[in-house]
Amino acid sequence: MIYKNDPSLDVYVKAALEKKVIEPVVLDVRGLTSIADYFIICSGLSNRQVRAVAESIQIDLKKNGIKPLSVEGQKEGHWVIMDYGHVIIHIFYEPMRTLYNLESLWIDAKRITDYNE
Repeated sequence: MIYKNDPSLDVYVKAALEKKVIEPVVLDVRGLTSIADYFIICSGLSNRQVRAVAESIQIDLKKNGIKPLSVEGQKEGHWVIMDYGHVIIHIFYEPMRTLYNLESLWIDAKRITDYNE
């Protein structure tokens, strides 16, 4: 699984998908914001699963020498935001994802679909 236009994205997508997250979406937000190049958005069915996914992603990426700039919301597990600089990973408890609906807020972002789910 390698995103043909930016192979560096691969390790982030792989880390998220390995934990059986719900409805993963990768958005290319380059040109729309200066805060990141990509958003990875996914969900879990419980606060516990959201926390576990966030922890697992951090462990997987750390093995590759990648550490987050910041992580917010992990204790509560409603919406965890993991900032890796050019990639921001959003992990939602499913009802919170529906409430905030980031995908519609970033409707102009290109959805990246050339990765294996």
